[in-house]
Amino acid sequence: MTPRVKRVSALIAGAVLLVGCSSTPPRSLVTPLPPVAKHPLPEKPRHVEPMRGIWLATVSRLDWPPVSSVNASRADRISQQQKALTDKLDKLKSLGINTVFFQVKPDGTALWPSKILPWSGTLTGRVGDDPGYDPLQFMLDEAHKRGLRVHAWFNPYRVTTNTKPATLAALSRTVSQHPASVYVLHRDWIRTASDRVVLDPGIPEVRDWITSIVAEVVTRYPVDGVQFDDYFYTETPGSTLDDRQTFSRYGAGFASKADWRRDNTQRLIEQVSRTVKQINPDVEFGVSPAGVWRNRSHDPAGSDTSGAAAYDEAYADTRRWVQQGLLDYIAPQVYWPFSRTAARYDVLAKWWADVVKPTRTRLYIGVALYKVGEASKIEPDWTIQGGVPELKKQLDLNESVTGISGTILFREDYLNRPQAHDAVNYLRSRWGS
Repeated sequence: MTPRVKRVSALIAGAVLLVGCSSTPPRSLVTPLPPVAKHPLPEKPRHVEPMRGIWLATVSRLDWPPVSSVNASRADRISQQQKALTDKLDKLKSLGINTVFFQVKPDGTALWPSKILPWSGTLTGRVGDDPGYDPLQFMLDEAHKRGLRVHAWFNPYRVTTNTKPATLAALSRTVSQHPASVYVLHRDWIRTASDRVVLDPGIPEVRDWITSIVAEVVTRYPVDGVQFDDYFYTETPGSTLDDRQTFSRYGAGFASKADWRRDNTQRLIEQVSRTVKQINPDVEFGVSPAGVWRNRSHDPAGSDTSGAAAYDEAYADTRRWVQQGLLDYIAPQVYWPFSRTAARYDVLAKWWADVVKPTRTRLYIGVALYKVGEASKIEPDWTIQGGVPELKKQLDLNESVTGISGTILFREDYLNRPQAHDAVNYLRSRWGS
């Protein structure tokens, strides 16, 4: 074991949760990560090949694993899940896709044998049950064999996708397991928002804990990158995140709770960015935020749009992260057509290109594959000739505007939908070998 690996192993060991087998939730110890470099990171050589990526979601089994595999026998389940994944990778390779953004932490569970998180129930139907193989390692082996890159995609704060009694009971049952769910280990970290169980981003130990999870993956696996999605602070009018006590404890010196919340998100991004680079400078770190940073009506530096803004609604100052060099890449979700006045595709894509232009951060545009071919009164362009003309315009713009380094499609299973048939053939003719 090299000295660097030993140091990193010690870092992980200090950050993981120590779980006992008592009937009451054991108290875990989270050790803050060591000080990190304060100076800008050195510039890495940029990929010559443009990004042609796709998101592969595991939350609620949206893209993988197959729902039918969960109730199969152990051997059949493993076989079905692995074959489904290799079939997908073969198809992605034939379409010219070169990078898969694989959701390894869809909620408060993991798709690898973690010492911090219990196994995901998406694999076996039961949280904490060992699926009999390592899905992340299998994905990496099979993707790399095909010349595809893999970025580990994390949802940082989500613990569950709903608040149903059965869901909470499943997490409670992990109390005697190692590791147990954060839901039973740290009830003081738990909140609800958007009708989901989430972690409170304002608690420093929560940010340390999330960072330790990323560190575990980057230390143990040859991932090409790490990505956070747009779920930082997530609220709906009827289901807000109650962090009044947290703000009272940690918010001194901030003019508003909104500023304090943005600072919490900033601190997480800084900590994860520097931790990834400490462990392996070759692993890229990126974020896939909502497409609108701020609207010009609220900020003269914002885009000429009127959509939901990450700065104001998710408390994520995504533009600042680019300017500060915290990200290797940013992949805004620009999920609207050219004709959508409130958030025109070309307006937003060019606005982001201007943001990254003076920086080292690469820009990949997230494209709404899930809308292609779908009937929509508000956005009818997606159904004209199977959505191919709109998709072509978006890809043409991505390849012609200086500052845009590629495209990521959301999401994989839509490649298999009948309404996307024409678009898939178009992608194969455009990107495929």
